[in-house]
Amino acid sequence: MANEIKVGYVQVDKILQDAPQTAESGKKLEKEFAPRTQELDRMQKQIRDSEAALTKDSLTISDTDRRNKERDISNLKIEFQRKQRELREDVNLRKNEELGSLQDKINKAVTAVSEAEGYDLVIYSGVAFASKKVDITDKVLKSLGKK
Repeated sequence: MANEIKVGYVQVDKILQDAPQTAESGKKLEKEFAPRTQELDRMQKQIRDSEAALTKDSLTISDTDRRNKERDISNLKIEFQRKQRELREDVNLRKNEELGSLQDKINKAVTAVSEAEGYDLVIYSGVAFASKKVDITDKVLKSLGKK
């Protein structure tokens, strides 16, 4: 008689959502980019304040002063958009780095659980159907929580 094959299934999306490392990574990125985000907030407030001041003073200042202030506001907006784009690109790059690191940890946890419990085959997401009795996602999450 042939030996039975023990099959397991892992919901990667659930692990990515529920793993403690995901929250840690989010907090780490938030802390890392907080100074730049705050700088953008200050710039945005400066733009609004400058526009409000220009609107308020538009009737009392000369055309030359108005044009100079409009140019200054325009330059500030361009600088703001550049910094905003750079921040978005840097955040996306770091998110991808963190995700790669987390995926490595998930793979190691899946391997550890699979070997410890004698699974012959473990399948990731992309499966049309998997019974609850072969779903080892919670065991993998528990393994990730220990680290």
